[in-house]
Amino acid sequence: MAENSHFMPVHDPKIWERVPKRNPDFTGREDLLAALRKSIGTVTAVVAQPLALQGFGGVGKTQLAVEYAWQYRAHYDLVWWVSADQPLLVPSSLAAMAPVLGLPPSASTGVEQATQAVLRALESGSPYRSWLVIFDNAEEPEEIKEYIPRGPGHVVITSRNTRWSDHEATIEVDVFKRDESVAFLRKRLGRSISDVNADRLAEKLGDLPLALVQAAALLARTLMPLDEYIALLDEQTGRLLNLEKAPSYPLSMTAAWRLSVARLEDQVPEAVELLRCCAFFGPEPIPRDVFRRGSQAVVSRLAPILADPILLSTALSTLERLALVKIDQATRTLQVHRLNQALLRDELSEEGRREMRHEVHLLLADNAPVDPDDTSKWAYFDELAAHLERSGVIECEDPVVREFAHNIVRYLYVRGSYRQAQSLVGQCIDEWSRTNGERHIDVLVARGHLGNIYRALALYPRAYELESVTLEMMRESLGPEHAQTLWAINGYAATLRGRGDFLRARELDEQAHEAQERLYGTDDMTTLRVSNNLAVDHMLTSNYQHAQSMLKEIFLKLSQAREGIGKRLLLQSWSNLGRTVRLGGQFNEAADVGEEAYAYGVKELGPDHPDTLRAAKDYAISLRRGGRLEEALELMKDTHARLYRLYGDKHADTLAAAMGLSNTLRAGGNLDEARLMAERSLRDYPEVFGEDHPFTHACTTNLALLTRLMGDPAKARHDNEKALARLTTRVSREHDYSVTCAINLQNDLAALGEHDRARELGEENYRRIQTYFSPEHYLSLVCATNLALDLQATGAEEGAKRLQSESMRHFDLIMGREHPETLAAMAGERLNCDFDPPPV
Repeated sequence: MAENSHFMPVHDPKIWERVPKRNPDFTGREDLLAALRKSIGTVTAVVAQPLALQGFGGVGKTQLAVEYAWQYRAHYDLVWWVSADQPLLVPSSLAAMAPVLGLPPSASTGVEQATQAVLRALESGSPYRSWLVIFDNAEEPEEIKEYIPRGPGHVVITSRNTRWSDHEATIEVDVFKRDESVAFLRKRLGRSISDVNADRLAEKLGDLPLALVQAAALLARTLMPLDEYIALLDEQTGRLLNLEKAPSYPLSMTAAWRLSVARLEDQVPEAVELLRCCAFFGPEPIPRDVFRRGSQAVVSRLAPILADPILLSTALSTLERLALVKIDQATRTLQVHRLNQALLRDELSEEGRREMRHEVHLLLADNAPVDPDDTSKWAYFDELAAHLERSGVIECEDPVVREFAHNIVRYLYVRGSYRQAQSLVGQCIDEWSRTNGERHIDVLVARGHLGNIYRALALYPRAYELESVTLEMMRESLGPEHAQTLWAINGYAATLRGRGDFLRARELDEQAHEAQERLYGTDDMTTLRVSNNLAVDHMLTSNYQHAQSMLKEIFLKLSQAREGIGKRLLLQSWSNLGRTVRLGGQFNEAADVGEEAYAYGVKELGPDHPDTLRAAKDYAISLRRGGRLEEALELMKDTHARLYRLYGDKHADTLAAAMGLSNTLRAGGNLDEARLMAERSLRDYPEVFGEDHPFTHACTTNLALLTRLMGDPAKARHDNEKALARLTTRVSREHDYSVTCAINLQNDLAALGEHDRARELGEENYRRIQTYFSPEHYLSLVCATNLALDLQATGAEEGAKRLQSESMRHFDLIMGREHPETLAAMAGERLNCDFDPPPV
């Protein structure tokens, strides 16, 4: 048949990652490889249907996928291997593809955002249309189907689960044919085995590829005579049959495995306990240091070997030599195959399994870093997180282990893996509520984590409903000033900010801050975090001077601390400080602070980390406010593009950058593009924040400004009047959001020729702006400049000249004579205001 375009030889793949090494002993399977090639080669080139290789454990599904990838690599630009046995880790494997697709790495953006960006790139065929992604050892289809790309490339899935045939095209993989078994053994063992003896061994092992591989490895390593091997295999048969293994674990493979364990018992009997311990980790690589540091944990079964580093090293070396574990010296990890883990677990009694599982829990907990917010420890958290689900940590009631589970949830959250964190903490809440009751402290803390996750996902109604109940339960069960209660108050206040209830949030944070300082001191790290949040509250309620004073003190304390400081918190406080300087009207100084904060973020967290991008956005706004439009436009365009790649368009940070970009485009005279950007963003604001959120109304002011500048002052007036009424209700008439809107409304009225009404509103604005700002503040100068024009238009010449002269003197002194706003004021032009949504 004609070759599909995807199978015309082109070149070696540009990207070849995570694909296991080709097995030099691979033999046979030509019929399956042909079927696989035919099935993939005849799919459409627009949206290819995934193909599943299904069969029970040990039949060689993985090796078949590996061989296909190697044989046909010339037909792909990208080949990527995903270990899918733990659904929790599939996003991380896909997210690792981000850099090679020209996307920001997950270390900067969080796994969830990077994963979604990777899927969008694959499905769009950009930058590569010819790609192959292999999901190895996928179990339940429902657990990974959302991560399977549907695009112009190809997807291969290996699984034992027959249910894949209900979802995707499937090829069934069975054991070797006898001639394939013989060919494999002859290739692996060479002249040491004849065709007849190879046939005898294949018969005993049931032609199972995994069993053949293991038997050949044992014979090759030990030089054991084949007759002795077969005799030992026969001697083990009765005992193995009594184990009543599931069909997935055939007799012959189990027998070969047990022979290896028997040899281990003869050589280093203590190593058997270590091997059994490995069976209760996940199938992912186990950090070697778990066992070195584990000597400090309470682990009775493993105590003898963990207490003797020489014996431990000997045991690990023997395990590797007998092919019972795979050791990677480069990453300092060891790994036991999942089938072997299952066999080891089944050999133990229920009591033995319970004891060994708990020892693994203690090893994991004892090795976990203390602070998940410490970015330098994230790599180790990642290694340990791989074993959380399979080891059954969630079911453990030991307080130390529970704390480890909490920290893993927090780690996933601070890394930006919100969906994975949500899934894990949901399991914790369900299990712990069942065993300990919904008012147990671990359940309450887990609910607090879930509230944080909801808020990060912008699910403010869910966060509000959950946290309001959780906070009351904590107050009743733990007390109003318990550390976890104060933490919950801080989280609830953040949710209130997300809902636009800025004053209520400030009141709660003030209460928590007072208690935190009184109980733990002003220099405590948790106190500083609470202080940082309280400063944000003051910014959102227009009290910029007080916020700036607080943030100066916070930043200095964080900068001077020698330990216990995460880079995220330092950057957040630095960015917040720069924002208060800008909102206080000191644009050039804000740009200086913002430049330093942004440079720190790029250096320490990377250019695509969410906090770095927030710092970049604030810096770009300060550049625009300071009149450096070209620099501002370049940085804001880049920041918006990066945020869009990370999150898509319906995310708070992307929307804020879009509004910032619209404002910058407008300031540079590109009204058409600015309006298009503002309209698109404003359509999404109600969905993300709500119809009546202050940000939604304030952003309406930006669009109304563009509407007037493009020739429709009547429509602009209508929109601004509506926005001003709602802002007055939500944040007060004196709030700078309201004053900003009213300044633009004043200009709408002047454009419509209603000078008396414009003057009346201008006088009100000038009076109200004094509530929060000095006469020298930027907003005060804008109010005075516009009011002077309205006074002149209504005949108050003397008052107009006096006010204009005073305003120009302050503009020249504060903004500089060459600033665009100064030049506009000197030319007798009206000055407009805009809104840049801040983080909450």
